Amino acid sequence: MQVRRVKLFRNGRNQAVRIPREFELRGDEALLTRDGDRLILESRRRDLSEVLAGMTPIDDEIGPIEDLPPEPVEI
Repeated sequence: MQVRRVKLFRNGRNQAVRIPREFELRGDEALLTRDGDRLILESRRRDLSEVLAGMTPIDDEIGPIEDLPPEPVEI
C-alpha cells in the first residue's frame, strides 16, 4: 500500500487536500466515506442505468433470423 503525506488547505469554507498525480482518480466525481478518524476516497463508478442513458439507439434493421432445430446431445 502506498502512503504519502499531503497538504490540507482551505478552499472557501471547505477543507481540501492536494492529491498527488500517482493517486489521481478517473472521472469527475468520487465517493468520500468516514470511518472513525479515516477518510476513504473512492472513484465513483457509473451504474448501468447511467451508461445506458448516455447511449444512442441503433437504427439498423435486423434481418430475419433462421430458427434452426436444436442439435441432438448425448447424455
